[in-house]
Amino acid sequence: MLKRDYQGQDCSIARTLELVGERWTLLIIRDAFLGRRRFDEFRDSLCIASNVLTVRLNRLVEHELLERLAYREHPERFEYRLTTKGADLRVALLALMQWGDRYLSATPPRIARRVSDGLPITAALVAADGSILDTAEVETVPGPARKLDPP
Repeated sequence: MLKRDYQGQDCSIARTLELVGERWTLLIIRDAFLGRRRFDEFRDSLCIASNVLTVRLNRLVEHELLERLAYREHPERFEYRLTTKGADLRVALLALMQWGDRYLSATPPRIARRVSDGLPITAALVAADGSILDTAEVETVPGPARKLDPP
């Protein structure tokens, strides 16, 4: 796991990986997108140890990517639903899936498609004017200066 100290480093990718880069985390998020909600559904789908799943679900709830909702009182049972923050990972997951389909999988196990007409969709880099960009057309530059919080 990455260090939690980013002294001298301002990197959104490193901070994001600290939250979602653990071994099972993105697969839990993927399963939530696939409609899984309950602990046993995640455990059975992922073949993950219960103690590891508990830790990951608690972390995702703590960081507000999932919300925990009670569905039974005795014994107390919960389901987990994506929050807006968690649902916003869909584009990133779709891009990872399509990269894997292209370079690692002879036959993609799933496809992404538009609900209304079933047309396949692709994660893409889109400019503010709506044009789709090739990766060679994109550069990453420093953003606007931010005021630092006082110590």
